[in-house]
Amino acid sequence: MRKTIIFILALTLHVIVASAAEEGGALDTKGIVLDHIKDSYGWHVTDIGNKSIVIDLPVIIKSSTGWHVFSSGRFAHEADAEGYRQGPDGFAIATRGDNAGKIVELTNGEEVVPFDISITKTVAVMFIDVILLLLCILIPARWYRHHKASDPAPKGFTGLIEMLITYVNDEIIAPAIGKGYEKYSPYLLTCFFFIFVCNLMGLMPFPPGGGNVTGNIAITFFLAMCTFFIVQFSGSKHYWKEIFWPEVPILLKCPAPIIPLIEFVGIFTKPFALMIRLFANMMAGHAIALALMCIIFLMASKGIGMLVGMTSVSILLSVFMMVLECLVCFIQSMVFTMLSATFIGLARTVPEEE
Repeated sequence: MRKTIIFILALTLHVIVASAAEEGGALDTKGIVLDHIKDSYGWHVTDIGNKSIVIDLPVIIKSSTGWHVFSSGRFAHEADAEGYRQGPDGFAIATRGDNAGKIVELTNGEEVVPFDISITKTVAVMFIDVILLLLCILIPARWYRHHKASDPAPKGFTGLIEMLITYVNDEIIAPAIGKGYEKYSPYLLTCFFFIFVCNLMGLMPFPPGGGNVTGNIAITFFLAMCTFFIVQFSGSKHYWKEIFWPEVPILLKCPAPIIPLIEFVGIFTKPFALMIRLFANMMAGHAIALALMCIIFLMASKGIGMLVGMTSVSILLSVFMMVLECLVCFIQSMVFTMLSATFIGLARTVPEEE
């Protein structure tokens, strides 16, 4: 609850500053919400007066002139008349157009997108999440190295991790995959804990959290592709037979391969569903929490009665939403793991007579 209150206060402070920056204009609710969700080359912490506190991150790009490494703080904070945040060596961050939010090299008035492997906010938060994930595994592992199986069950943090591992492994992975599930448990448990840690850290409004890692479609795409390749390489002969020559009336598969085509498309819709489900749910949760806070400032011009009434409603809904997000963090990590295990189990099925 304390973290929830801090999160709401931090959002309130940011919205107040953003509202003041409008200089009497309409509040840019869309801009405020998207600013918190999108990735960036700098890690914005908060605003104090007219000064922004930003953690500068390393920019690593390769252009026609070679590799360039410098701090993101060397880019201008405000865009110029042409919509560029000018930086060193002819590079700039575009703020509009097809390359909005990306680093571009300005050559004779034209935008050239360089090869970019910069440490952005999402990447930096993901590194922190990975370190926390390693601690979640290494601390219990250290406890087990110094205890026997006959010793009493661990308590505290180690006991919590053991409970989660036992639940996910015995209640989700084993029933979904069946015999031989043990070799898939390390990957699926890693997926569960990585997504769970990233989701929880995304609820924090300040460093080392605050990054929308699982709300970034590139991250969910990578996780879905990992499951996709494991499913295909785990597929049995029966699995591939049911795709290319299923047991249906011959007219449905020859001469026009209607059912085989549908089954083949289904190979790709499964990872697509994994990717979109996780991405959309986590991004929507952040967006709703921010939008609810903006209600206060949208009602500021409607009179003191409307402002007081809607402020109470907004705060109550925001607190409820953040508590709900804590539950969603666990549910989404569990759903991704469960669906991945189910897809692997379906690919390993064999006919009953075998």
